[in-house]
Order: sequence, then structure tokens, then C-alpha cells
Amino acid sequence: MKEIGLYIHIPFCKKKCLYCDFNSYIIHEEDNYIDSLCKEINAYLSANKYRFKTVFIGGGTPTVIKCKNIGKIMDLISSFIKKDGEITIECNPETLKENSINEYYKMGINRLSIGLQAKQKELLKTIGRIHSYEDFLSGYSMAREQGFENINVDLMFSLPNQTIKMWEETLLNVCSLEPTHISCYSLILEESTPLYKLVKSGELTIPDEDTDRNMYYLTEEILGYRGYKQYEISNYAKEGYECKHNLIYWKNEEYIGVGAGSHSRLDSKRFWNVRGVREYISKLDSNEDIIEGYEDICEKEDMWETIFLNLRLNEGLNIDDFYNRYGKGFMDIYEDVVVRLKSDGLLNVREKNITLTKRGKDLANEVFIKFSK
Repeated sequence: MKEIGLYIHIPFCKKKCLYCDFNSYIIHEEDNYIDSLCKEINAYLSANKYRFKTVFIGGGTPTVIKCKNIGKIMDLISSFIKKDGEITIECNPETLKENSINEYYKMGINRLSIGLQAKQKELLKTIGRIHSYEDFLSGYSMAREQGFENINVDLMFSLPNQTIKMWEETLLNVCSLEPTHISCYSLILEESTPLYKLVKSGELTIPDEDTDRNMYYLTEEILGYRGYKQYEISNYAKEGYECKHNLIYWKNEEYIGVGAGSHSRLDSKRFWNVRGVREYISKLDSNEDIIEGYEDICEKEDMWETIFLNLRLNEGLNIDDFYNRYGKGFMDIYEDVVVRLKSDGLLNVREKNITLTKRGKDLANEVFIKFSK
């Protein structure tokens, strides 16, 4: 059996955040959606070709739906999950209740990813979050008491009206709880979101580029001092608690995505499902194809994706691994690019590994583009 990752999309939320452009909706037709989702999953399981080394139940907010529906999914896939596989569920603080946490634990879910984003009430309100820091503390405490050892906390910086002092306060408070993993993302304003419109109209102001970078450097400093190893541009973990599922993406490995709008990478192809919940349900009810589009991944594109995804990791790109994957020498193809980027202070080249410098991380997208030409 081929060992791959499984992503399960639950596209429902209580309320859509102002910065969110993910495929998510206010909850509707939940039971029908879960029935359709299980039907899609069954189509993969019946082939008896895959074992899942990781499972990631994401959204949306998966914990907004009934526990029995998460249980239905877990019952279906449990015998196909590798022993000691990492099984993550995303959750927002306001959805974490004692009985649901207990149920998730009993189901075999062994990793929680909690979307806190910020400590300050005014910042949470500005970006459209409907929880408080107290909700987060309550949910986190219950999860620990239940026995969840592996907990990630998602945080965001460069939020409207956020100061460096506020970001420092958030980091220090979260570190004091000692989660095993912390993700720290800089806000990206997507044109389709209400927050983008508020910033563009001048109603809200986001930190400038220098402040954004200083927040990033502060993150490295504080989390590093508290024992969190940065292993990817935006992700930090205690020793041994790196997110195995996300490492599948960053190492450009294969995964299946199920649910409305989910993407898969399998057998040198990329394909994705229809986005709308009702269309997804209708097509599965009618035994129609739910896949909206396919792309063949040519070798050149695959090499570029492997390079830029690996360079996001602190361990960087291993030249021997590249040769083993493609049968081609990395430096035979990209030596000129590497030499230029190294001379510009953007890359480090050490024995078999190529990594981004501190300046390279600041200009990561510019570095990645150089390898695409």
C-alpha cells in the first residue's frame, strides 16, 4: 500500500472571519455533506491502495459540526490509518467543549490545532473572530486535562492596529502554556475579503513592512528562547512535534484531499473538487464526477515545487534527495542560480544542503521565482 496523507475538508463555520478567503460557509446541510464526504472517501478506500500516515481534518471549523459526524468519518478511515499516525483536527476556541474534546480523544484524534490568532479582545473583534482569550484558555485547559499532548496554536501578526507590544504579549502568554507547536503567520490581505476593503478604504491600518519584519524577528527570538525550534518559515515546534502532515506538503509528497474544494496531489497529477457544498452533494448523489479540474505535473514544474517548498524548511533542500527523486544533479541544472543567490546573500550552501539565509527568508518569494526560470 502507498503511504500518503489525507486531508478532509469541513467547510463550515459559525461566522466567516473578515480576512478569510478559504472555501468556507455558514453551516448548512451538515448531515447531507457528511454522507457525501463519506461516499467520496469510500471511493478511495475501496481501491485498497492507500494507507494514511497522517490525517488532517481542516476547514472551515471542523469542530463546529456534531461530534457524531466527526465520529462517522473516523470510523470509516480508522483501519486505513498507519499505526501511530498523526491525526489532527482544527478547532476554534469557542467550539471546544468538555464532552466534545473527550469524544475526539476517544475517536483516536491525537493532535489539536487551535486558532487563537491574538490575545487582545480588540484585535480579535477587528478581524471578525468570535472567541475571547478566556475561551481559548478554557478549551486549552480541558484538552490538556483530557490527555491531548500534541497541541498547536495558530497566531497571526501584522493585524490592523496591532503593535509590537501586543504581539510580544500574545507570544509570551501562549509560550507560558507550553503547547507543543506554534504557527505564526503574517496577515495576507486577499482582495475578496472584507478586511482587504476596510484597509484599502483607510478605515483600518496595518503595520508597515519594517514593523512586519520586526514582528517576525521577535517571533524567532522569543520562541527560540522558549525552546521552540523553527523548522519552517512560519512554524515552530518542541523537539519531535513538527507537524507531520504539513511536512508532506513542504516535501512535495503525495496526498489525497476530500470534500468540497479540496485539492489532491497523486500520481504526478494535481486535481481539485467542485467548491460549492450543494453542488458537491448533488454530484455525489447523482454519481457524477466531483473533480472540477486536473493538471499534469511535468518534471520541470515538479522540480521547481520541490525546490521552493523544501527551501521553506530550515533544513532546506538536500542535494542527494533531489538526485534520488529525479536522477539529475541539482547543481548541474541550477548552479548559475545558486551562485547568484549566494553572492546576493540569499542562500547558504553547506555540504549537501541549500538553505535560505535570514535575508533570504525576508525575500523568499523572490528567491523562489529565480528557480522557476
